[in-house]
Amino acid sequence: MSAATTPAAPVPLIGGARNLTILALAMATFMQVLDTTIANVSIPTIAGNLGVATDSGTWIITCFAVANGVSVPLTGWLMQRFGVVKTFVVSILAFTLASFLCGMAWNLPVLLLFRVLQGAVSGPMIPGSQALLLTLFPESKKGSALAIWSMTTLVAPICGPILGGYISDNYPWEWIFLINVPVGVFCGFVCWRNLKASETPGRKLRMDTVGLGLLIVWVGALQVALDQGKDLDWFHSSEIVILGVTFVLALIAWIIWELGEARPIVDLSLFKSRNFTLGTVALCLCFAVYFGNVVLLPLWLQESLGYTATWAGLVSAPSGVAAVVLSPLIGRFIGRGDARWYATASFAIFAVSYFMRAAYPPDASFAVFVIPLLVQGVGTSMFFVALLTITLDGLPPERVPAASGLNNFLRIVGTGFATSLTTTWWDRRERLHQSRLVESLTQYDPSYHATLQQLRTQGLNGLAAAQAVLNQVVGQGFLLSSLDIFYFSAWASLLLIPLCWLVRRPRGGTVVAGGE
Repeated sequence: MSAATTPAAPVPLIGGARNLTILALAMATFMQVLDTTIANVSIPTIAGNLGVATDSGTWIITCFAVANGVSVPLTGWLMQRFGVVKTFVVSILAFTLASFLCGMAWNLPVLLLFRVLQGAVSGPMIPGSQALLLTLFPESKKGSALAIWSMTTLVAPICGPILGGYISDNYPWEWIFLINVPVGVFCGFVCWRNLKASETPGRKLRMDTVGLGLLIVWVGALQVALDQGKDLDWFHSSEIVILGVTFVLALIAWIIWELGEARPIVDLSLFKSRNFTLGTVALCLCFAVYFGNVVLLPLWLQESLGYTATWAGLVSAPSGVAAVVLSPLIGRFIGRGDARWYATASFAIFAVSYFMRAAYPPDASFAVFVIPLLVQGVGTSMFFVALLTITLDGLPPERVPAASGLNNFLRIVGTGFATSLTTTWWDRRERLHQSRLVESLTQYDPSYHATLQQLRTQGLNGLAAAQAVLNQVVGQGFLLSSLDIFYFSAWASLLLIPLCWLVRRPRGGTVVAGGE
């Protein structure tokens, strides 16, 4: 390795400075991940205040996702060009400014413009925080670094709906974005002050403009198709067909170009590492299942069971609490054992949690909903730590930012697929179950007549009683549809376990420098 590409030796941080830097890195990750979900539950409120339809408001999510999806895989190139610390800090401060501008937006087009900016500049934040956290820990404690990073990455999507719902219910919607400002300023200041002495040297690199252009085309086409597919009835819509064809052609052209490019915008040669490839596949698929359920449960609770956004978020909160409590312990001990066993255990625990949810009764209480999520929290505490230990094993330090960026990019794409497929499948299974339930509600069914009679004794007329029965059928349809997805998720988690054993055992259970 030439001197120009050798990272500068990290200047050791000790005591309060080290702890403060770790806190700032974790908060930066939390802030960025939180922003991908906090606006979801607030779309109706934002759309109403800006005087547009809720369907138009969903572009607030789409614009951020597309821009972020394009910028994440550019992290490796940016950090080689400008240095890890500088790229990370500039990304934080630019994200903070974009958040402020989003809070100041006066109409939907302006808000969408600032959301594109916010997504575009936030790409290096997650992989950058991961790479910098690894530099703050000795080799024997890399597991602790990954545990801290995974805590924030897993808890933020759970906190997003809670915080977004609470702000929407109690404060102007602008505070969904403005709360990032003080946090971003703090994180940027602390990270630059304490890490600038450990900056890696930048070097002049030619920009792969063709690769970047193709990346923007296929990621944009894919993300828009995923976000709008459900509303446009997927491939029954010519718009989705065009987007799908554009995605496939641009992706094929991009892969061919990147493999033949001497200085590619995304380093696909990372897939020569068996651990990186299989670890990334396992992580992305399992996280897609996990995130699909993170989306499904609050949606079901709000649309079918009458929970508010805040209470729906609180159901998921114990999972995050369990992960926060247990992750430091997992990080401390994973270096002493085989990370593959921890990954296997996390997949098995996820499966147990989903099987428990597949047995939810129609009259489940708050506590009944929470218990399986507490079980899930045990699995999440070791999931990221184990899979990232496997994925990054054997990669030299200078390749970790590029590997982290590519890994996170594929995880983001996976969550896009998971969200679209989960919500679409949920609606379609509900219609299937509803049609089957309605088939039994005939004038010859004694139980149907008994139910109508009971409702009439409660003061409902014939039409109102029939509507009440139909509402119950719809609720049962959503229940059965949700149980189907939980059951599928459990088996999907179990079927992913063999991937954990197709990889080479991580050396010492930690991320180590060396060959592939």
